[in-house]
Amino acid sequence: MHTFHLGIDVAKAKLDCALRRPDGKLRSKVVANNLGGFKALIEWLSKQGAVTLHVCLEATGVYWEAVAEVLAAQGITVSVVNPAQIKAFGASRMVRTKTDKVDAQLIAGFCFERHPEPWQAPSPNEQALRAMVLRLEALQTMRTQESNRLEVARDAVKPGIAEHIEWLDKQIDALAKTIRDHINDDPDLKDKQALLDSIPGVGERTIATLLAFYANVERFGNARQAVAFAGLDPRQHESGSSVKGKPRMSKVGHAFLRKALYMPAMVALYKTTWGKRFRERLAAAGKPPKLIIGAMMRKLVHVAFGVLKSGKMFNPALHGG
Repeated sequence: MHTFHLGIDVAKAKLDCALRRPDGKLRSKVVANNLGGFKALIEWLSKQGAVTLHVCLEATGVYWEAVAEVLAAQGITVSVVNPAQIKAFGASRMVRTKTDKVDAQLIAGFCFERHPEPWQAPSPNEQALRAMVLRLEALQTMRTQESNRLEVARDAVKPGIAEHIEWLDKQIDALAKTIRDHINDDPDLKDKQALLDSIPGVGERTIATLLAFYANVERFGNARQAVAFAGLDPRQHESGSSVKGKPRMSKVGHAFLRKALYMPAMVALYKTTWGKRFRERLAAAGKPPKLIIGAMMRKLVHVAFGVLKSGKMFNPALHGG
């Protein structure tokens, strides 16, 4: 049994922390969401005597990842939970006040009462791959921006923009090669790459992205949790018998993953046998195109999780292909 429980409400710039002591009293602290803030938090926890500690935070966006990795590296038990669980817990407590401090205290209370499962940090190789994949996306975004500028730029600045695009192309090619080498040099990642490569419609860069975030499928209890990590899980809106809103993608998760899966979903839906049958089945049921695309993005995560979990190649017979 852990004696101290720490709830962290995560924002882009700061972390609101609430420490629940063994006697039930709460201590609060706000630190920056950067390495300096993490160091200050660890020092504060030490001064509070929190030797045995369970930390809990919500899986919202990407801003929780760095602090979770740093705390886990210190040997601290860290749990990363679905925000819906905290919301439901708050409703059960009839909490009506909504501030960062109150949210942190609510998360600490959830950690104390529910004892959520420990989160497993990505391996150093996975963390390195994730950093490279995200950097590649940033470079590609910059190239698109510069290409758009070049089309409307005045002659006085066109040479500089063209030179920058040429530099970006070299950086993109070099980083793509580094990613390939990184995967090929790791036997585990290479084996998993072969499994993902068996999925029709999934290309090299999508495989690198899936490996960066899902290589260790044991971090997720099931495929639904893997889908929720990307914010691709459907959110229902129903109340009584009269309010029945259309299900929508929750988008409470990793935005980069959703962006990275959009084009592969389109390729699968229109260029592969199994994807076409999936699209035709949903269309016959009256589903609109936008919903079908989201469903295929979700399906790709399910399929990727399945081949990685089972260690077996994609089987068309299981997916109407």
